[in-house]
Amino acid sequence: MLNEVLMAITPEIIGYVAGILTTISFLPQAIMTLKTRDTESLSLGMYSTFTMGVLLWLIYGIYLDDIAIIYANAITLILASLILSIKVYNTLIHKTGHTSDNEQ
Repeated sequence: MLNEVLMAITPEIIGYVAGILTTISFLPQAIMTLKTRDTESLSLGMYSTFTMGVLLWLIYGIYLDDIAIIYANAITLILASLILSIKVYNTLIHKTGHTSDNEQ
């Protein structure tokens, strides 16, 4: 009976641990980017694709009603969207030649 209980709980626990680890692994990059606003070394294509993938994982989690997938991807989507927004802003500013030092 204990084995049956452990087998039933294991997939859910694995899901929560996976969600926590993948979200935590993203935090250092997110924190550094939000503090420094430096996105020069970040790939716009990669972050665009990554953010879209996270959004789709969130939608998938909602369809499955899987709380672990929903929470992990909702948090990651917020962080990835912030970084992507900063990257797009920095890219547009760089292309137009505008910087905060040039503005009056």
